[in-house]
Amino acid sequence: MRHALAVLTTAALLTQSAHAEEAAMRTDPPYAGMWVTDDGRVRHELLTTGRYVEARGVRERAYEGRYEVTGTHIEYWDDTGFTADGDFVDPDTLHHGGMVLRRRVDPAARR
Repeated sequence: MRHALAVLTTAALLTQSAHAEEAAMRTDPPYAGMWVTDDGRVRHELLTTGRYVEARGVRERAYEGRYEVTGTHIEYWDDTGFTADGDFVDPDTLHHGGMVLRRRVDPAARR
């Protein structure tokens, strides 16, 4: 019985530690959210976890990877090894790869 209790206690502590570490990795960067070209063809979703998902046309998950923002500069590393970068020229405009993406505001978030 003592051994079972020790195993359960250890498992619980390890689980709490993993959840705390995951929460610590999450941030709420000022540029997290959806960024879209004016024609809607290219869409970047910058997740609060430091990951991104890029959709192109009808391909909803054309590219995925991680990103880092330093100041107003963003660096992308997709999961296949491709790298790219861009610059936020104002709080709602991202210049990336010759494209202009604008922040898409979720209408539900305005309420």
